[in-house]
Amino acid sequence: MSVSLPQLVKSPRKGVMPGNPACMGCPHTIGLKIVGRVLGDRAVLVVPAGCTSIIVGYGGKESLDMSFVHVPFASAAAVAAGLAAAFERKGLSDRIVIAWMGDGGGADIGFATLSGAAIRNDNIIAIVSDNEAYMNTGIQASSTTPWKARTTTSPVIGKTEEKKDLATIMLMHKVPYVATASVGYPLDFAAKLKRAAEIKGFRFIHLHSPCPTGWRFDASKTVEMAKLAVETGAWILWEYNRGRFEISPPSKPFADPSKRKPLKDYIMAQGRFSHLKDEDIEFIARKIEENWRIVRMLEKIFSS
Repeated sequence: MSVSLPQLVKSPRKGVMPGNPACMGCPHTIGLKIVGRVLGDRAVLVVPAGCTSIIVGYGGKESLDMSFVHVPFASAAAVAAGLAAAFERKGLSDRIVIAWMGDGGGADIGFATLSGAAIRNDNIIAIVSDNEAYMNTGIQASSTTPWKARTTTSPVIGKTEEKKDLATIMLMHKVPYVATASVGYPLDFAAKLKRAAEIKGFRFIHLHSPCPTGWRFDASKTVEMAKLAVETGAWILWEYNRGRFEISPPSKPFADPSKRKPLKDYIMAQGRFSHLKDEDIEFIARKIEENWRIVRMLEKIFSS
């Protein structure tokens, strides 16, 4: 089930409204607009502390024209599960509850409740809009910050730990639906949202969301940066849907390393990596190949 550009453009204009306090080029606003256009009034968002909680505002000052509720940092998935159960009890089966989190609310501080919701197969869609650091509180490193990326808590040589593979971890919870997506490929993200919305149970989407402020690139380049991550093989788009795993069409050509754009084009376009040497980029390239081997292996396992 695909989504065409005319379908996305002509769908109801739900999502983030003009005049919101997001930074210029903010990827979260792109993702939220796609959610609004695909799910419209059916969507009820649960938003923990983070950039999005500032963007959407509060009662009387809100900039999101979908239903949403603010919750503490660690509790998004748990509250979302409770809301979904309440809607089901009330017979409001058309509501789609979304736990919309950043990497802090999903991969770190909120991971326990996210994992718990997955284990229970709670009827929610969990979306982690991953900008790879705690951007709202000063660009501190998170568990999804890449190796060697400079942050305010790794300011000299960059982060010394590798990025957590959150989507694969969620896949290992044996839930009905897991996918990766990117704000650079709105039609792919929209199609995955549409498919996820038709499934009952726990569904997870890891959305790659390049942040101009934290990554230190020009605010006009957000979509270009997101696409470059895919075109260099650094971010792999894939989908697991009830037993079937496949690499998504935008990423398929880049399973072949010879078809990819130079990794250096992506890495050195980000100020957070300006200190890297060629040997560092070569190390990152080897790690990217490891990720591709894992994804190809999963595709083979679930196709047999």
